[in-house]
Amino acid sequence: MAQKDSIRLQKHLADCGLGSRRFCETLITAGRVSVDGKTVTELGSKVDPTAQKIVCNGKTVAKEPTVTYLLNKPPKVICTSDDPQGRTTVLDLLEECPARVYTVGRLDFMSEGLIIVTNDGTLAHALMHPRHHIEKVYKVWIDTPIGYHQLQKMTRGIPNQGETLRVLDIDEGKHTRTGVEYTITLGEGKNRHIRRLMEHFEKKVFRLMRISIGSIRLDDLKIGEWRPAKPAELKILRKSIAEKKES
Repeated sequence: MAQKDSIRLQKHLADCGLGSRRFCETLITAGRVSVDGKTVTELGSKVDPTAQKIVCNGKTVAKEPTVTYLLNKPPKVICTSDDPQGRTTVLDLLEECPARVYTVGRLDFMSEGLIIVTNDGTLAHALMHPRHHIEKVYKVWIDTPIGYHQLQKMTRGIPNQGETLRVLDIDEGKHTRTGVEYTITLGEGKNRHIRRLMEHFEKKVFRLMRISIGSIRLDDLKIGEWRPAKPAELKILRKSIAEKKES
């Protein structure tokens, strides 16, 4: 019988800041986690963190105070904790961060804008779960306007590499001598989602920036800067996630 305080091992590892639940599952299946001296490789195993000793990669796992930061990621920065090629990572920009954290989702190498960085495994899992459809808004600058029929196709969905790429909303903005600005809302984010859409319609992307994740907005946070998320921001975000779970 499960103990009263028992939780799934991968959730506990994520809550302790080791990474997303999916990443923590890979730690378990790779045999890098032990409970009371015994290696655990079975997903779904439950533990009682208050009564059992949990070790990952030879170090005891302990829950850290929950922290969440907002970062304005610059271009040419990658969203991983380490890069074999020696490129700048998001975590390099957070050198003074007092806790072990990881990014919630990713922006590709050349994209910029809002990234949530946290050690809150529950929040990260909720934000990344496909069924919650947390809306994300982007600004994209391209070389030529998107035609009416192309806009219609984007909202209906475009088959691409075995996936369907679609937008919830797309609004045309300023025209300049170098191109056109659009604001795009996604309900789910696939790898290089907007760039692949633009490539499909032979549009050249000059710049791509994420400006919001759910109720969290980039606002006046400067490129490369970060700040703690405000309690009120997180309260509103969690409320919207809960409402989506119930709908």
